[in-house]
Amino acid sequence: MARSVGITSTVPIEVIYGSGCRVVDLNNVFIEDRSAPAMIERAERAGFPESSCAWIKGIYSAAHASDVDAVIAITQGDCSNTHALMETLEIEEVRTIPFMYPYDKDRRFLELQIEKLMREFDVTWDAVHDGLKRLDALRADVAEIDRMTWEAGLVRGLENHYFHICCSDMRGNPEAFGAEVKHFLAGLASRKAGEYDIRLGYVGIPSIIGGLYEYIESQGGGVVFNELQRQFSMPPNSDSLVDRYLGYTYPYHVRYRLEDIGREIRRRRIDGLIHYVQAFCFRQIEDIIMRKEIDVPVLTIEGNRPGRIDLRTKVRIEAFLDMLRTRNARR
Repeated sequence: MARSVGITSTVPIEVIYGSGCRVVDLNNVFIEDRSAPAMIERAERAGFPESSCAWIKGIYSAAHASDVDAVIAITQGDCSNTHALMETLEIEEVRTIPFMYPYDKDRRFLELQIEKLMREFDVTWDAVHDGLKRLDALRADVAEIDRMTWEAGLVRGLENHYFHICCSDMRGNPEAFGAEVKHFLAGLASRKAGEYDIRLGYVGIPSIIGGLYEYIESQGGGVVFNELQRQFSMPPNSDSLVDRYLGYTYPYHVRYRLEDIGREIRRRRIDGLIHYVQAFCFRQIEDIIMRKEIDVPVLTIEGNRPGRIDLRTKVRIEAFLDMLRTRNARR
Protein backbone atom coordinates (compact mmCIF):
# COMPACT_ATOMS: atom_id res chain seq x y z
CA MET A 1 0.00 0.00 0.00
CA ALA A 2 1.30 3.41 -0.99
CA ARG A 3 2.12 5.72 1.91
CA SER A 4 2.46 9.01 0.00
CA VAL A 5 0.38 9.56 -3.14
CA GLY A 6 1.04 12.34 -5.65
CA ILE A 7 -1.80 13.82 -7.70
CA THR A 8 -1.58 15.76 -10.97
CA SER A 9 -4.92 17.51 -10.37
CA THR A 10 -7.88 17.34 -8.01
CA VAL A 11 -9.18 13.82 -7.37
CA PRO A 12 -11.50 12.36 -4.68
CA ILE A 13 -8.96 12.67 -1.88
CA GLU A 14 -11.48 11.19 0.54
CA VAL A 15 -10.56 7.80 -0.93
CA ILE A 16 -6.83 8.28 -0.39
CA TYR A 17 -7.12 9.67 3.13
CA GLY A 18 -9.62 6.91 3.94
CA SER A 19 -6.87 4.39 3.24
CA GLY A 20 -4.47 6.07 5.66
CA CYS A 21 -2.24 7.45 2.92
CA ARG A 22 -0.97 11.01 2.55
CA VAL A 23 -1.94 13.15 -0.47
CA VAL A 24 0.61 15.39 -2.22
CA ASP A 25 -0.54 17.80 -4.94
CA LEU A 26 2.49 17.89 -7.24
CA ASN A 27 1.42 21.25 -8.66
CA ASN A 28 1.83 22.81 -5.23
CA VAL A 29 5.18 21.10 -4.67
CA PHE A 30 6.42 22.57 -7.94
CA ILE A 31 5.20 26.15 -7.65
CA GLU A 32 6.11 26.53 -3.97
CA ASP A 33 9.69 25.37 -4.52
CA ARG A 34 12.21 28.20 -4.62
CA SER A 35 14.04 26.33 -7.36
CA ALA A 36 10.92 25.97 -9.55
CA PRO A 37 12.79 27.24 -12.66
CA ALA A 38 15.42 24.56 -12.07
CA MET A 39 12.65 21.95 -11.98
CA ILE A 40 11.63 23.06 -15.47
CA GLU A 41 15.23 22.71 -16.63
CA ARG A 42 15.47 19.22 -15.14
CA ALA A 43 12.45 18.11 -17.17
CA GLU A 44 13.89 19.63 -20.34
CA ARG A 45 17.19 17.83 -19.75
CA ALA A 46 15.14 14.64 -19.49
CA GLY A 47 13.75 15.36 -22.96
CA PHE A 48 10.60 17.43 -22.44
CA PRO A 49 10.33 19.99 -25.27
CA GLU A 50 10.58 23.72 -24.54
CA SER A 51 7.20 24.14 -26.24
CA SER A 52 5.40 21.95 -23.69
CA CYS A 53 3.53 23.37 -20.71
CA ALA A 54 5.70 24.42 -17.78
CA TRP A 55 3.23 22.91 -15.33
CA ILE A 56 3.63 19.44 -16.88
CA LYS A 57 7.41 19.76 -16.66
CA GLY A 58 7.15 20.97 -13.10
CA ILE A 59 4.89 18.09 -12.10
CA TYR A 60 7.35 15.63 -13.64
CA SER A 61 10.23 16.97 -11.56
CA ALA A 62 8.04 17.28 -8.47
CA ALA A 63 7.09 13.60 -8.73
CA HIS A 64 10.77 12.68 -8.46
CA ALA A 65 11.63 15.32 -5.84
CA SER A 66 8.72 14.37 -3.58
CA ASP A 67 9.65 10.70 -3.40
CA VAL A 68 5.99 9.67 -3.67
CA ASP A 69 5.07 6.00 -3.77
CA ALA A 70 2.52 6.47 -6.57
CA VAL A 71 1.05 9.19 -8.79
CA ILE A 72 -2.63 9.47 -9.68
CA ALA A 73 -2.76 10.96 -13.16
CA ILE A 74 -5.94 12.57 -14.52
CA THR A 75 -6.19 11.07 -18.01
CA GLN A 76 -9.54 12.67 -18.87
CA GLY A 77 -10.82 16.01 -17.61
CA ASP A 78 -7.49 17.79 -17.28
CA CYS A 79 -4.43 18.37 -19.45
CA SER A 80 -4.06 16.08 -22.49
CA ASN A 81 -0.29 16.08 -21.91
CA THR A 82 -0.89 14.06 -18.75
CA HIS A 83 -1.05 10.88 -20.88
CA ALA A 84 2.55 11.28 -22.01
CA LEU A 85 3.60 12.41 -18.52
CA MET A 86 2.14 9.23 -17.02
CA GLU A 87 3.87 7.05 -19.59
CA THR A 88 7.19 8.81 -18.96
CA LEU A 89 6.90 8.31 -15.21
CA GLU A 90 6.00 4.64 -15.74
CA ILE A 91 9.17 3.87 -17.70
CA GLU A 92 11.12 5.59 -14.93
CA GLU A 93 9.55 3.12 -12.49
CA VAL A 94 7.13 5.52 -10.82
CA ARG A 95 3.86 3.73 -10.12
CA THR A 96 0.95 5.52 -11.82
CA ILE A 97 -2.80 5.21 -11.32
CA PRO A 98 -5.14 6.64 -13.97
CA PHE A 99 -8.35 8.49 -13.08
CA MET A 100 -10.92 9.87 -15.51
CA TYR A 101 -13.72 12.41 -15.26
CA PRO A 102 -16.63 11.96 -17.73
CA TYR A 103 -16.77 14.93 -20.11
CA ASP A 104 -20.56 14.61 -20.31
CA LYS A 105 -20.98 14.40 -16.51
CA ASP A 106 -22.23 10.81 -16.66
CA ARG A 107 -22.91 9.96 -13.02
CA ARG A 108 -22.46 6.20 -13.36
CA PHE A 109 -19.14 6.64 -15.19
CA LEU A 110 -17.77 8.80 -12.38
CA GLU A 111 -19.08 6.40 -9.75
CA LEU A 112 -17.27 3.52 -11.46
CA GLN A 113 -14.04 5.54 -11.55
CA ILE A 114 -14.31 6.28 -7.83
CA GLU A 115 -15.04 2.63 -7.07
CA LYS A 116 -12.00 1.62 -9.12
CA LEU A 117 -9.90 4.03 -7.05
CA MET A 118 -11.42 2.58 -3.88
CA ARG A 119 -10.35 -0.93 -4.90
CA GLU A 120 -6.86 0.38 -5.61
CA PHE A 121 -6.65 1.72 -2.04
CA ASP A 122 -8.79 -0.99 -0.41
CA VAL A 123 -11.39 1.30 1.19
CA THR A 124 -15.17 1.00 1.64
CA TRP A 125 -17.94 3.48 0.89
CA ASP A 126 -18.48 3.91 4.63
CA ALA A 127 -14.85 4.96 5.06
CA VAL A 128 -15.09 7.31 2.09
CA HIS A 129 -18.24 9.03 3.35
CA ASP A 130 -16.69 9.35 6.81
CA GLY A 131 -13.78 11.05 5.07
CA LEU A 132 -16.18 13.41 3.27
CA LYS A 133 -17.73 14.50 6.58
CA ARG A 134 -14.29 14.93 8.12
CA LEU A 135 -12.99 17.11 5.30
CA ASP A 136 -16.23 19.06 4.96
CA ALA A 137 -15.77 20.48 8.45
CA LEU A 138 -12.45 21.92 7.27
CA ARG A 139 -13.95 23.07 3.97
CA ALA A 140 -16.65 24.96 5.86
CA ASP A 141 -13.93 27.02 7.54
CA VAL A 142 -12.32 27.73 4.16
CA ALA A 143 -15.73 28.80 2.86
CA GLU A 144 -15.84 31.28 5.75
CA ILE A 145 -12.47 32.64 4.60
CA ASP A 146 -14.02 33.08 1.18
CA ARG A 147 -17.02 34.93 2.61
CA MET A 148 -14.73 37.17 4.62
CA THR A 149 -12.95 37.98 1.34
CA TRP A 150 -15.83 39.18 -0.80
CA GLU A 151 -18.41 40.19 1.82
CA ALA A 152 -16.37 41.59 4.72
CA GLY A 153 -13.19 42.63 2.87
CA LEU A 154 -10.98 41.20 5.61
CA VAL A 155 -9.08 38.65 3.50
CA ARG A 156 -6.74 39.55 0.66
CA GLY A 157 -6.99 37.88 -2.74
CA LEU A 158 -3.66 36.07 -2.36
CA GLU A 159 -4.65 34.72 1.06
CA ASN A 160 -7.94 33.51 -0.40
CA HIS A 161 -5.99 31.84 -3.22
CA TYR A 162 -3.65 30.10 -0.78
CA PHE A 163 -6.26 28.55 1.48
CA HIS A 164 -8.42 27.36 -1.39
CA ILE A 165 -5.58 25.89 -3.40
CA CYS A 166 -4.37 23.99 -0.34
CA CYS A 167 -7.71 22.16 -0.30
CA SER A 168 -6.56 20.06 -3.26
CA ASP A 169 -4.43 17.96 -0.88
CA MET A 170 -5.07 19.52 2.55
CA ARG A 171 -1.32 20.14 2.74
CA GLY A 172 -0.84 16.40 3.19
CA ASN A 173 -2.23 16.62 6.73
CA PRO A 174 -5.90 17.65 7.18
CA GLU A 175 -5.58 18.10 10.95
CA ALA A 176 -2.57 20.42 10.73
CA PHE A 177 -4.09 22.37 7.85
CA GLY A 178 -7.39 22.63 9.72
CA ALA A 179 -5.55 24.15 12.69
CA GLU A 180 -3.84 26.63 10.34
CA VAL A 181 -7.21 27.66 8.91
CA LYS A 182 -8.76 28.18 12.35
CA HIS A 183 -5.74 30.21 13.48
CA PHE A 184 -6.08 32.45 10.42
CA LEU A 185 -9.82 32.95 10.99
CA ALA A 186 -9.21 33.87 14.62
CA GLY A 187 -6.72 36.53 13.53
CA LEU A 188 -9.31 38.28 11.36
CA ALA A 189 -11.00 39.73 14.45
CA SER A 190 -8.25 42.35 14.73
CA ARG A 191 -8.22 43.32 11.04
CA LYS A 192 -9.72 46.30 9.29
CA ALA A 193 -11.49 45.85 5.98
CA GLY A 194 -9.44 46.53 2.87
CA GLU A 195 -10.48 49.35 0.58
CA TYR A 196 -10.63 48.56 -3.15
CA ASP A 197 -12.29 50.76 -5.71
CA ILE A 198 -12.31 47.93 -8.25
CA ARG A 199 -13.57 44.42 -7.45
CA LEU A 200 -11.99 41.73 -9.61
CA GLY A 201 -12.48 38.05 -10.24
CA TYR A 202 -9.61 35.73 -11.14
CA VAL A 203 -10.55 32.92 -13.53
CA GLY A 204 -8.47 30.20 -15.14
CA ILE A 205 -5.81 27.94 -13.72
CA PRO A 206 -3.65 29.23 -10.84
CA SER A 207 -1.02 31.62 -12.13
CA ILE A 208 2.62 30.70 -12.56
CA ILE A 209 3.44 34.44 -12.25
CA GLY A 210 4.58 35.62 -8.83
CA GLY A 211 3.49 39.00 -7.46
CA LEU A 212 0.31 39.23 -9.54
CA TYR A 213 -2.13 39.67 -6.65
CA GLU A 214 0.14 42.06 -4.81
CA TYR A 215 0.50 44.30 -7.86
CA ILE A 216 -3.24 44.38 -8.48
CA GLU A 217 -3.76 45.53 -4.88
CA SER A 218 -1.04 48.18 -5.17
CA GLN A 219 -3.07 49.71 -8.01
CA GLY A 220 -6.34 49.79 -6.05
CA GLY A 221 -7.86 46.55 -7.26
CA GLY A 222 -8.94 43.65 -5.07
CA VAL A 223 -9.46 40.03 -6.12
CA VAL A 224 -12.68 38.92 -4.42
CA PHE A 225 -13.18 35.70 -6.40
CA ASN A 226 -10.71 32.93 -7.26
CA GLU A 227 -12.66 30.69 -9.59
CA LEU A 228 -10.84 27.38 -9.92
CA GLN A 229 -9.12 27.65 -6.55
CA ARG A 230 -12.59 27.82 -4.96
CA GLN A 231 -13.59 24.73 -6.91
CA PHE A 232 -10.65 22.86 -5.39
CA SER A 233 -12.37 23.30 -2.02
CA MET A 234 -15.40 21.33 -3.28
CA PRO A 235 -18.13 23.86 -2.38
CA PRO A 236 -20.85 21.81 -0.63
CA ASN A 237 -23.72 20.81 -2.90
CA SER A 238 -24.48 17.26 -1.74
CA ASP A 239 -23.72 14.68 0.94
CA SER A 240 -22.93 12.21 -1.85
CA LEU A 241 -19.25 11.97 -2.83
CA VAL A 242 -20.18 11.21 -6.45
CA ASP A 243 -22.50 14.21 -6.69
CA ARG A 244 -19.91 16.42 -5.03
CA TYR A 245 -17.34 15.63 -7.71
CA LEU A 246 -19.97 15.98 -10.42
CA GLY A 247 -20.46 19.51 -9.10
CA TYR A 248 -16.74 20.24 -9.47
CA THR A 249 -16.72 22.35 -12.64
CA TYR A 250 -13.14 22.11 -13.96
CA PRO A 251 -13.10 18.68 -15.69
CA TYR A 252 -16.32 19.10 -17.64
CA HIS A 253 -17.76 21.28 -20.40
CA VAL A 254 -16.80 24.94 -20.04
CA ARG A 255 -20.47 25.91 -19.75
CA TYR A 256 -20.48 24.66 -16.15
CA ARG A 257 -17.62 26.99 -15.33
CA LEU A 258 -19.40 29.86 -17.06
CA GLU A 259 -22.54 29.26 -14.98
CA ASP A 260 -20.47 29.33 -11.78
CA ILE A 261 -18.56 32.44 -12.86
CA GLY A 262 -21.78 34.25 -13.81
CA ARG A 263 -23.39 33.54 -10.45
CA GLU A 264 -20.34 34.75 -8.55
CA ILE A 265 -19.98 37.92 -10.64
CA ARG A 266 -23.49 38.90 -9.58
CA ARG A 267 -23.18 37.77 -5.96
CA ARG A 268 -19.76 39.39 -5.38
CA ARG A 269 -20.48 42.53 -7.42
CA ILE A 270 -17.45 42.03 -9.64
CA ASP A 271 -16.39 44.82 -12.01
CA GLY A 272 -14.07 42.79 -14.27
CA LEU A 273 -12.18 39.55 -14.67
CA ILE A 274 -8.53 38.61 -14.96
CA HIS A 275 -8.39 35.48 -17.13
CA TYR A 276 -5.08 33.71 -16.70
CA VAL A 277 -4.01 31.31 -19.46
CA GLN A 278 -0.90 29.13 -19.58
CA ALA A 279 1.36 29.09 -22.64
CA PHE A 280 1.06 25.91 -24.72
CA CYS A 281 -2.19 24.91 -22.95
CA PHE A 282 -5.29 23.94 -24.93
CA ARG A 283 -7.42 25.90 -22.46
CA GLN A 284 -6.11 29.12 -24.01
CA ILE A 285 -8.77 28.58 -26.67
CA GLU A 286 -11.46 28.89 -24.00
CA ASP A 287 -10.61 32.59 -23.78
CA ILE A 288 -12.69 33.02 -26.95
CA ILE A 289 -15.70 31.61 -25.12
CA MET A 290 -15.05 33.63 -21.96
CA ARG A 291 -15.06 36.89 -23.90
CA LYS A 292 -18.27 36.00 -25.74
CA GLU A 293 -20.22 34.73 -22.75
CA ILE A 294 -19.06 36.87 -19.80
CA ASP A 295 -20.85 40.20 -19.41
CA VAL A 296 -18.07 42.11 -17.63
CA PRO A 297 -14.74 43.21 -19.16
CA VAL A 298 -12.01 40.56 -19.29
CA LEU A 299 -8.23 41.05 -19.25
CA THR A 300 -6.36 37.97 -20.49
CA ILE A 301 -2.88 37.39 -19.08
CA GLU A 302 -0.60 34.66 -20.39
CA GLY A 303 2.19 33.08 -18.40
CA ASN A 304 4.90 30.62 -19.39
CA ARG A 305 7.62 29.90 -16.82
CA PRO A 306 7.69 30.67 -13.10
CA GLY A 307 8.92 34.17 -12.33
CA ARG A 308 7.90 37.61 -11.12
CA ILE A 309 5.35 39.78 -12.86
CA ASP A 310 6.91 41.68 -15.77
CA LEU A 311 6.58 45.34 -16.76
CA ARG A 312 4.30 44.67 -19.74
CA THR A 313 1.79 42.82 -17.56
CA LYS A 314 1.92 45.60 -14.97
CA VAL A 315 1.10 48.21 -17.62
CA ARG A 316 -1.80 46.13 -18.95
CA ILE A 317 -3.23 45.72 -15.44
CA GLU A 318 -2.97 49.47 -14.81
CA ALA A 319 -4.78 50.23 -18.07
CA PHE A 320 -7.47 47.64 -17.34
CA LEU A 321 -8.16 49.08 -13.89
CA ASP A 322 -8.31 52.62 -15.29
CA MET A 323 -10.81 51.46 -17.92
CA LEU A 324 -12.99 49.84 -15.24
CA ARG A 325 -12.92 53.02 -13.16
CA THR A 326 -14.05 55.05 -16.16
CA ARG A 327 -16.74 52.50 -16.92
CA ASN A 328 -18.04 52.57 -13.34
CA ALA A 329 -18.05 56.39 -13.29
CA ARG A 330 -20.33 56.45 -16.34
CA ARG A 331 -22.96 54.24 -14.77
